[in-house]
Amino acid sequence: MSAPADIAREGDPVSPAPTPAAAAPVRPFYWSVRRELWENRSVYVAPAVVAAVVVFGFLVSTHKLVRNVRGLAGLDPAKSNALFAMPLAFSGFAILATGFIVGVFYCLGALHGERRDRSILFWKSLPVSDLTTVLAKFSVPTAIIPATVFAVVVAAQLIMLSWSSMVLATHGLDAATPWAHWPLVRTASMLLYGVFALAIWHAPIWAWLLLVSAWARRATFLWAVAPPFAICVFEKIAFDTAASSQLLKDRLLGGLAAAFKGAPAPHGMFDMLQVDPLGFLASPGLWGGLAFAAAALAGAVRLRRNREPI
Repeated sequence: MSAPADIAREGDPVSPAPTPAAAAPVRPFYWSVRRELWENRSVYVAPAVVAAVVVFGFLVSTHKLVRNVRGLAGLDPAKSNALFAMPLAFSGFAILATGFIVGVFYCLGALHGERRDRSILFWKSLPVSDLTTVLAKFSVPTAIIPATVFAVVVAAQLIMLSWSSMVLATHGLDAATPWAHWPLVRTASMLLYGVFALAIWHAPIWAWLLLVSAWARRATFLWAVAPPFAICVFEKIAFDTAASSQLLKDRLLGGLAAAFKGAPAPHGMFDMLQVDPLGFLASPGLWGGLAFAAAALAGAVRLRRNREPI
């Protein structure tokens, strides 16, 4: 009597059962980024809170919208445009500034915090390299926060425009007026370009803060600010020049000037013709900053590998 066909014979090779790791390959970088979002909810909570405050203030202010629209009827179109554009532009800049502040404090605590609470001993026991960890942390201010800021700004402006249309429509005015003064699709396109151009332009700032976070034992903000400030003071006293001060100012505030041609309109809005990606990519300041960022990240990786818990 023969054995059933589904029973393996003695000596036949047996295929090992697939393990979970084989079925779903480990993605260290992906899970490292997820870990940063789990541990740092301020990355998306802070912009959302600021957006809620701005939108609430705008909703309260619309009690005078109808009177202002009727008062501007037939007058200078620029004043009518500013009536709708300025609150929307202000909401964008407020949320964008919040994202920058969140990025600063996130980077200062990203590598210092895990040394302070000694959780670095646990994370180093996992099969995740120091390079992957540092790059995952670097991706938060350069990719995650800009994407969050973009989504929050567009959502806030959509609510503000819709509410303005509803208010005007209930008083017999043209509900399309706010959308004519602030075309959301066009402004969202420029915003998407602007926030990621700023993220790249600020890359050396984020890398420097991560380097300080990996090195300092305490007072990370002081150690991040003191060396650049000392260099500026020394240059001014010794040579009576301000090249380093101008360099810092340009790195902090010059991103939009490098990404767009010309100055924005008085209400803070750029025109599509001002978008200049080729000029931005050809900027020596951009590539010099990225070279500095690469060197600072390499230093942060090395420090994380060698530093002990505080």
